[in-house]
Amino acid sequence: MHCPFCGADDTRVIDSRLVANGDQIRRRRECASCKDRFTTFEVAELLMPRVIKRDDSRQPFDEQKLRAGMNRALQKRPVSVEAVEAAISAIKRELQSTGEREIAALAVGEKVMHQLLKLDDIAFIRFASVYRSFQDLSEFRAELDRLEQEIEPGNSLLK
Repeated sequence: MHCPFCGADDTRVIDSRLVANGDQIRRRRECASCKDRFTTFEVAELLMPRVIKRDDSRQPFDEQKLRAGMNRALQKRPVSVEAVEAAISAIKRELQSTGEREIAALAVGEKVMHQLLKLDDIAFIRFASVYRSFQDLSEFRAELDRLEQEIEPGNSLLK
């Protein structure tokens, strides 16, 4: 590690600690030449898979686009920012854990819908209606019926 003060190559680690829920390592370092101290952070670099769109084009995964879509569906709903960020992190972890270099946009959308269903029924319906391009009320009703079957008895979407 180069010293940011004098540029020397010889630095030593004085202290190491886990930070950010164990996702980062904070290291205090000291330069052997100038004796100045500085802090570095290490994070595992996990690559996100590229997204294969419906037209077969490929795009890099865009976390901001994911966040914007979820926030649109959650607009004016009683869901905390922390819960949204946790859902986004869960989606990213799922995508990274596949080990695939590419993933279909449809699969990403399904993961988003799964997380939205955990957060808020109405947000899920909003997202699904746009994402699945319902053409008429019968398709919408069929999706609601399918969801009713998946959810535990006595826990209706249409409360």
